[in-house]
Amino acid sequence: MLYFDHNATHPLSRVAREAWLDATERYIGNPSSPHRLGARADAALTQAREKLAGWLGCEPRDIVWTSGATEANNAALYSAAANGAKDIWISAIEHPCALAAAEQYFGKRRRSIPVTPQGVVDVEWLAKALEISTPGLVGIMAANNETGVLQPWREVQALCRAQGVPFFCDAAQWVGKLPAEGLGAGDFVSGCAHKFGGPQGVGFLKVPAKFRPLIVGGPQEDGRRAGTENVVGVLAMIAALEEREAALGTHGMAERLGWHEEFEQGLRAALPGISILGARVSRLWNTSAAIMPEQADCRQRWVVKLDKLGFAVSTGSACASGKEETSHVLAAMEVSADAASRALRFSSGWETTHKDWRRLLDGLRQAHAELTA
Repeated sequence: MLYFDHNATHPLSRVAREAWLDATERYIGNPSSPHRLGARADAALTQAREKLAGWLGCEPRDIVWTSGATEANNAALYSAAANGAKDIWISAIEHPCALAAAEQYFGKRRRSIPVTPQGVVDVEWLAKALEISTPGLVGIMAANNETGVLQPWREVQALCRAQGVPFFCDAAQWVGKLPAEGLGAGDFVSGCAHKFGGPQGVGFLKVPAKFRPLIVGGPQEDGRRAGTENVVGVLAMIAALEEREAALGTHGMAERLGWHEEFEQGLRAALPGISILGARVSRLWNTSAAIMPEQADCRQRWVVKLDKLGFAVSTGSACASGKEETSHVLAAMEVSADAASRALRFSSGWETTHKDWRRLLDGLRQAHAELTA
């Protein structure tokens, strides 16, 4: 089975697996315990915090370990609301966990930031809106999980800083695929390990000095997140990210972007009537989202057919797959409900090869032929 659903979960990398196994033997103590084994585990967490802070461009004390991006996003929005943020402006294409958290903690005190038909946050709209009103928090993701479209988080971050508005960025799909440099300038920045080859169940949140914890009951993380830290998970995550950041400094990303572009060119030639979402803007090198041809019926038939042919692909966000509703991301991009019902997402990983992309294209040709026979 060829796996093309890495935006949902990236398989555990070899480096992360080795770091995990090593940590289970070396760091058996609770980081909060007063003995030497506890101190050793705490020191390992401190070193990991320093490494992550270095990549993000923030202070180590700004990092809080979490169980993943969902917890991190909830913690960020809870803290903002608990500290008196009057409202939140959040993009219409955020991950479901961020949108649900905005509804949970702000209710009707939230405003949707529109996106262009290409799926990019409308910075001009935001700039004009900020001239009229000042929100309590602005939330923009770094890269969209369904389309791979890169968002103008740097520009939005600068706008917010100029207006004195706190900025929240869900960077789950960015970290480990593109350089993390500069993300740490935001007030809240979330990420998780399993999007780039780290283990599931561990992530981080970069927080401001004034932070209210979502999870209480213990003094861990300087009182900012109760519960014993997942030492082995954190160390495996940092090992995976260290490998990815090193690869981003070579020609690996450009090479993979070339494979991605070749695949999309072949897809257009092989399947007349196909539409690539966000085709005219910058996207993640690993993600292609497409509206499949009308003749081949709905996306679920595509997924089932491709699965039988040996390819695992997705219909969009793993947190929304299986539902009958139109994707909120595609709706925000003004994609019709009929077209959205034919949307598929192909997302590769760091271990995906050029040959794998070519085999996927062959599989799509075969699936199309069988679905339209």
